[in-house]
Amino acid sequence: MRFTDKVVLVTGGGSGVGRAIALGFAREGATVVVAGRGREALEQTVKLIEAEGAGAAALPVDVTDSADVARLIGDIVGRYGRLDVAVNNAGTFAAGTVAELAEEDWARVMEVNATGVFLAMKHEIAAMRAQHGGTQGGGVIVNIGSNIGAHVRIPGVGAYAASKAAVSALTRTAALECIEENIRINAVSPGALDAPMSLRPGETPADRANRMRDENPIGRVGTLDEITGTVLWLASDEAGFAVGLDLVLDGGAAA
Repeated sequence: MRFTDKVVLVTGGGSGVGRAIALGFAREGATVVVAGRGREALEQTVKLIEAEGAGAAALPVDVTDSADVARLIGDIVGRYGRLDVAVNNAGTFAAGTVAELAEEDWARVMEVNATGVFLAMKHEIAAMRAQHGGTQGGGVIVNIGSNIGAHVRIPGVGAYAASKAAVSALTRTAALECIEENIRINAVSPGALDAPMSLRPGETPADRANRMRDENPIGRVGTLDEITGTVLWLASDEAGFAVGLDLVLDGGAAA
């Protein structure tokens, strides 16, 4: 129960990785706010959390809209009095070579994955700075990046790679800027996970499992429990000396 009495925000918390992370925090005592664009999916996550006996709230947000993100953070602080942990997980994907990628697809991927993390951190840091100097001051931010970008390049996913490389650079820069105010900022950069985004068009999970035996040194995709456990560790006091870390979690693909 490392997060008893803590207030945790998870963006992109309506499904997949975000939902798993939100449930992980709830199981360790946190009150969890899940945010994203789909209210119905967020409310389903809240039901799952409440079934575990924890408190939760679903607050829709567009992470590309600064005013909307500011409203979200204000709502959280107004409702709970503080924000202890934020996990910036909301993201999107588009495939296409640099020469062929539609400009609107480039803009959307950068807007959600890079600008979305920037805006989230901007307003989360402001709220956590206001807590600095109190009995528990500061806070923790964990950004979800990818091994694709700063660590691995794959033809046909340049926009995604550029956006996630930006997340890595933003994370480490902000970490240096904020640690003196007791705000710890790190990133987790996973490889292929047991989630829909790692499936190629028309591919089944069984097809993916066969492909991973050859493509990944560990021979499989990562589980949602594995990324959840890593995020929870980074957010916990056990990782108190971890600052500006971009932790690659990909079964050896980027080694």
